[in-house]
Amino acid sequence: MAKPIYVLNGPTLNMLGTREPEIYGTQTLADIEAMTAERATSLGHSIDFRQSNSEGQLVDWVLEGREQACGIILNGAAYTHTSVALMDAISASELPVVEVHISNIFKREEFRHHSFVSPVSLGVICGLGPIGYVLAVEALATHLDS
Repeated sequence: MAKPIYVLNGPTLNMLGTREPEIYGTQTLADIEAMTAERATSLGHSIDFRQSNSEGQLVDWVLEGREQACGIILNGAAYTHTSVALMDAISASELPVVEVHISNIFKREEFRHHSFVSPVSLGVICGLGPIGYVLAVEALATHLDS
């Protein structure tokens, strides 16, 4: 069986649907998982969807992906802007990574304008809401299948 695409979600994304709906919308993380899985399946891929509020756990999952996944979609949330460890893990994984953000990080506080993840990612999708995860699956599947 083919390796799945890891979809990794960082801190407070488990609160989607109730946390700041004016920024993040009303869809829950479970809703996003369902639409992401549906699109991946239609493209001949599967996903392994996870969320953690712990930086170390995300680093462990990225490194696990080196052997267990074919690529990663990562919404590192706040760790995007702070975690050199996450950047180093992505580089060490040698996997294609698509960085995703539900909100447009460039329309928000200045500290969110910098990403440690972007320089080691295949691409970045931000500001399009939950559909960004579906677009990330399409982009990663196209990359993997080419």
